[in-house]
Amino acid sequence: MNTGAHCLLHKTCSRCGQTKYYLQFPTKGSKRSRNGARKNICRKCARKKAKLKLPETEALHVKELLPAGIPGISEPLRPLTFPAPPPSSKKGAASLLRQDRQGIIRMKGKSNNGRRWIQDIDWSLAVLLVEERAAIVLNPYMIRRLYSNDDFRRMIMQRDGYSCYYCGGYGDTIDHIVPKSKGGHTTPVNCVCSCYFCNQNKADQDAERFIGARTMDGREI
Repeated sequence: MNTGAHCLLHKTCSRCGQTKYYLQFPTKGSKRSRNGARKNICRKCARKKAKLKLPETEALHVKELLPAGIPGISEPLRPLTFPAPPPSSKKGAASLLRQDRQGIIRMKGKSNNGRRWIQDIDWSLAVLLVEERAAIVLNPYMIRRLYSNDDFRRMIMQRDGYSCYYCGGYGDTIDHIVPKSKGGHTTPVNCVCSCYFCNQNKADQDAERFIGARTMDGREI
């Protein structure tokens, strides 16, 4: 006599033919099915069946799944691009920003790990950052820094093509045209790609003075 023929506690799997306890069979889950009605395939066979049902696109090559215009895996990666800041107003940033009673403007941005921050800066510094394309005006009392430290470095390197501003060699550092010790700031206007040798030799000199000194020495620029 078949064990599961007339017993409600056991069922026979239609796929593997084994008689198992009824809880080993998944419920049908249909509104039309009776309460507690279960499928004729056991859970183990159901899982195997699900693994075999792969979408047709799984068999295609990865390149065929990529939308047009996106490089394939075997193709070299394209350099990251950063959107250029919107052009400044003809009236200038000074007319767009209003300092509070303490002469302060709020600036917000993101750190390298994506964490948001807000700090207070002088009105004059806020105007300079906007005019030198390091920040944009959100409202008369707040600006937003466009780049994190890591993003800024990548942007400068890619903008200058990893070419040293002073000698034309391979550049792997960032140099301030007007040194920070003399009032220069880390902005797209004041920063260029530089090789390590030129960066170290320039030190705290202005770019114009450093280039002039190299010209007088008879060395190529």
